Amino acid sequence: MNPPETVNPPSGAEMLKNGHAGKRRESVGSQTSQTAKEFIESQMQLEHDAREVLPYSFDSCSQPLGPLRQVLFACLTCNPPPATPDAPHTAAGICYSCSISCHGEHTLVELFSKRDFVCDCGTTRFPASSPCTLRSDPNTGRKGVHSQEARAGNRYNRNFQNRFCGCGEDYNAQQENGTMFQCLGLGSAETGGCGEDWWHPECLIGLPRDWYKDAKKEDVKKEGDEKEAEKGSDNEDEDEETPLPPGFPGEDEFDTFLCYKCVDANPWLKRYAGTAGFLPPMYKDGGFAKPPQETQSTTEPTISKKRKAEEGEEEDKASNGGSGPSAKRAKEDTPTETVQSESHPEPTTTEPSPTKPKHESLPTPAPSGTFSLFMKEDFREHFCRCRDCYPHLAQHVQLREEEETYEPPLSEAGDEADGARSTGTGSLLDRGEAALSNMDRVRAIEGAMVYNHLRDKVKEFLTPFAESGTAVGAEDIKAYFEKLRGDEQPMRDAAGQASGGGGGGGGPGANNDKDEEDGRREQSG
Repeated sequence: MNPPETVNPPSGAEMLKNGHAGKRRESVGSQTSQTAKEFIESQMQLEHDAREVLPYSFDSCSQPLGPLRQVLFACLTCNPPPATPDAPHTAAGICYSCSISCHGEHTLVELFSKRDFVCDCGTTRFPASSPCTLRSDPNTGRKGVHSQEARAGNRYNRNFQNRFCGCGEDYNAQQENGTMFQCLGLGSAETGGCGEDWWHPECLIGLPRDWYKDAKKEDVKKEGDEKEAEKGSDNEDEDEETPLPPGFPGEDEFDTFLCYKCVDANPWLKRYAGTAGFLPPMYKDGGFAKPPQETQSTTEPTISKKRKAEEGEEEDKASNGGSGPSAKRAKEDTPTETVQSESHPEPTTTEPSPTKPKHESLPTPAPSGTFSLFMKEDFREHFCRCRDCYPHLAQHVQLREEEETYEPPLSEAGDEADGARSTGTGSLLDRGEAALSNMDRVRAIEGAMVYNHLRDKVKEFLTPFAESGTAVGAEDIKAYFEKLRGDEQPMRDAAGQASGGGGGGGGPGANNDKDEEDGRREQSG
């Protein structure tokens, strides 16, 4: 994702030189105020659009903040993917600000959020020719650092080579029509996990990437001619979004998931499949087929003993006309128990019975096979935190609590530090105000006076053209800027010519020969 380019408005001479002379014979002077208004509005709209795409300021690298969960980018220009899987490759990730300020004209891949990461920009993971322009060299104090030591704790996977999912497919935003899901990630690629990889739904359950094409053709064939069905199916596949495979949970049915790699690397999680807060296992090789009968019986949602008892009472109530027997009535039905209770009443105790750990209500043995685990929004509340189980959770903060993702400060008016706005993100007006606020007061006043003087002079020069409806010619503009310093007589002469209807740019009263001559001269520069 490349940041929007900053485009300066062309001068009048540049517009004429680029072949716009013949198309702009209508009076510029008569539309001066309207053109200025439209220009300002267009600049404001451009700034608004830019902030929609890049809402955060990008004038500071996140590296000094240490390890963060943050949005990362990989630069394929500085670190191109290896030609072969065995070829050496140095992966690197950069923060949001560096992706714009340091690598804005490069080919980038958005990796989205990665946890516990420090920006690599300006380190040995990048060529020395690609410094970080946002950080200062600690030795010289100048902006721009390179060849610094990279953090050893950063973890990388195939995403940094623009390869995603278990299929290792290169991601192409223009061709990808389906939805990919990011694994919560338990462990790195070195420890058997996926490193928060992004997955195609069909790859999680062992289906080919184009599984839906054959299914769609079969449906269409039932309704019409086979050849027409194939044509229609192929045309629709290019534009339509890839559907979720049958049996795959809907996006509103789960909050996050763990891929089969992360589950296999943490087998203690398998017992939670199908219990409260977790969906039944989604088998890697399941495809459209259901898992074997034996495996399926162990993967049904587990019901706790308390819930089973409640359901048993409900059944008894239904069979007895809605009045289910309570524990007390069950005892009264047994004569021996009744006599004992009457002759030897047991003393009541006020001490609460010890609560059993949650893991004792989990299914045993755990579901077998290779599967992914989909979790509901409240899944964290259902983990057992007893003395035996908590060490598993202690290794993964993302299982204990919801993580926060770092976001740079918003690039908005009012995002100020000590009264000075960011000089890297504001509009030209914002930057001018920021520069004035940092100037010496005397220089600031002088600068404001010069600006006002220039504004008045330009207004004085353009007013006669606007009143007479005469176009402003290139020679007029050129002469004005040549004589702007001190000599005001050429401006009066030019204004007098405009009042007389003889503007050098060729107004309504100019002859065609003059128009053509001016056009040729302006075209040639």
